[in-house]
Amino acid sequence: MASWAGLVGPLCLPTIAHAGAQIEEPLADAVRTTLSSAILNNAPPVPEFDDFAGRLQYLRWLGAMGDRLQRKVPDFQTRKELLQTIWYESRRAGLDVSLVLGLIQVESNFRRHAISSAGARGYMQVMPFWARLIGDGDAAKLFRPQTNLRFGCVILRHYLNQERGDLFMALGRYNGSRGRAPYPQAVFANQRNWAFDLTRPGGTQS
Repeated sequence: MASWAGLVGPLCLPTIAHAGAQIEEPLADAVRTTLSSAILNNAPPVPEFDDFAGRLQYLRWLGAMGDRLQRKVPDFQTRKELLQTIWYESRRAGLDVSLVLGLIQVESNFRRHAISSAGARGYMQVMPFWARLIGDGDAAKLFRPQTNLRFGCVILRHYLNQERGDLFMALGRYNGSRGRAPYPQAVFANQRNWAFDLTRPGGTQS
C-alpha cells in the first residue's frame, strides 16, 4: 500500500450538513498529483497486506466497525466498501482510522450526499474549489466515496503538515475554525466511538 506520510449507495437528495469550510490555498505538486488520481477512480481501493496477521487484523476491524456503522449505513455492501475505503485512505495518508471516522461523523454523520451551508460535499465535507484546483471542476465527483475520502484524508494530512503535527490546529484548519476549540473537541469526542485496539486478540474496543 502506498503511504502519503514518508461504495456506491442508493441515490438520495442532498442532505444539509453543518460544517465549516476549508480555505483555498496553494498546493504542493505532490498534493495535486495525489488528489488528481482520485478524480479518475470510482471503484473502492483494495487494501494490501504483508502477511496473514495483518489481513486478519483488518478483517476483525472491518467486522467490528461494520456492526457499529450498521444503523447509519444499513446496506451491507455500501457499508463494507465505505469502511474499506476509509481504512485504505486513512492509512495511505498516515492518519488514525478512528480519527477519520470521528471526523466523518461530525462532518456528515455518514451521509454520502450531505451538503453544508458553505457548499462542502460528501462524507468528509470537501469544498468544491478543490475539484477546480486539481480536476475538471465537476463538484459532483466529490460525492463519489473514493474521491471524497481521498480528498478529505489528503487535505487533512496537508493541514497537519502545515501545522507541524499539531492535530488540534490542523482540524481547526480543516473546518475553517483554526484556533477555536469546539470543532477539534467534537472530532476527538466522536473518535472514541470508533476506537479499536488492533494489538489485542479479537481487536477489543480500547
